[in-house]
Amino acid sequence: MTTLDARPSRPLPTSDRRLYSIRDKVEAGERLSLEDGMTLYETPDIWGVMELAQLVRDRLHPGVAYYNVNRHLNYSNICALSCKFCEFHRKKGDEGAYTYSLNEIAAEAKKSCENGATEMHIVGGLQPYLPWEYYVDMVRTIRGIADDHAAASGSSPLHIKAFTAVEVVHLAKIAKRYKRDSRRESIRGVLTELKEAGLGSLPGGGAEVFDDRVHDTAFKGKIRSDEWLDVHLVAHELGLNTNATMLYGHVDNRRERLVHMEILRRSQDQALARLGWEGTEARRHEGTEGGISLAQFDAPEITLTRPGVSLPTANPSSLRASVPSSLPAQGHYQAIIPLPFFPDGSDLEHLAGPSGIENYRTQAIARLMLDNFPHVKAFWIMQTLPMSQLMLQSGADDIDGTVVWYDITHVGGASTHQEVTVSSLHKAIREAGYEPVERDTVYRRVQRDGAKWRVES
Repeated sequence: MTTLDARPSRPLPTSDRRLYSIRDKVEAGERLSLEDGMTLYETPDIWGVMELAQLVRDRLHPGVAYYNVNRHLNYSNICALSCKFCEFHRKKGDEGAYTYSLNEIAAEAKKSCENGATEMHIVGGLQPYLPWEYYVDMVRTIRGIADDHAAASGSSPLHIKAFTAVEVVHLAKIAKRYKRDSRRESIRGVLTELKEAGLGSLPGGGAEVFDDRVHDTAFKGKIRSDEWLDVHLVAHELGLNTNATMLYGHVDNRRERLVHMEILRRSQDQALARLGWEGTEARRHEGTEGGISLAQFDAPEITLTRPGVSLPTANPSSLRASVPSSLPAQGHYQAIIPLPFFPDGSDLEHLAGPSGIENYRTQAIARLMLDNFPHVKAFWIMQTLPMSQLMLQSGADDIDGTVVWYDITHVGGASTHQEVTVSSLHKAIREAGYEPVERDTVYRRVQRDGAKWRVES
């Protein structure tokens, strides 16, 4: 359990007096409004925004920054969709189209274990030609290899983080279980079987920006916001932790990003309420934002940035004493991952994409608005390592890991590398003023001796 300490107030050197009232809320751990978010986007004082985000970041994770040793696997780039922002997808028969066989996936899993990875992160296109059994067998195969390696080596077992919400809905359809009028139960059946096969958590991809206009302009055909949220709600109910992303800087605008954050934090309010956290009196939920009815979010406001509030941990039994011991395992969102749009090679390549300052600002605002998300990740594979290093000073506490073969963002003109050494991550984190901490997928600290590793008890 992590408990936040009260920190003394410090002056905010800014010429924009609008930031003073926001600073007061931030220091008290109070929730910011959408109007506050727009002020943070509009103020010319970018350094003031970054300092406010850093106040929250250092309150939650003083002195440390996280990374992990992971391997990414994109099992197929064949996709039934043709989203305008995506250069990753191919159609069957296209040059460069591929699908991994189970034997090839097994070889990747074996190599990942032997190299000391704590996680395999697995995503792909919506492959219309693979049977449902392929996915269950994939997870079961990796789980078996990981467990055998752990037993032989003395390491902790590798964690399987796989399938975005978009993929999960696709899997429910190819398994012939999907029913729109009872889609949560359809999703529950699919996730239950995958969990029994060895699935440990869900990544946060496919969220893009929760707005019908953005959806219909840039990725029409992909699931809408309500289905994405349903997948994560069911995953949490099954005890699976998840992440959330926001792909920004294409056809979206700043207010739509803020609404995306608002919907995510209300969804997290629900997850934390199920875990036993207490919050302030529930708001009146009226109206619709981005095509989402806010009336469905009936949980109280739960902020994790107030002094004395504990952060959720990987082990439900380590929660606060007020949580009943009989409470079933529940999951929650672990991290928000803002992702800048790379226009090169996509159908939206005429767009400029976000600037460096806009990236810093959006990362900082995500930390300030999402007061109930324990972590903010600066995903170096898309932000670049130097940018992610600086983002550790503007709200982020995690820069991800030693990623290999993250094909989704690198078939176009993206200029970042795909792998970095642990020593390079350590150097980047220390130069930013923090102590590097290796963590596993659910943020338990890792003790490592070369390729052999164990999570701290």
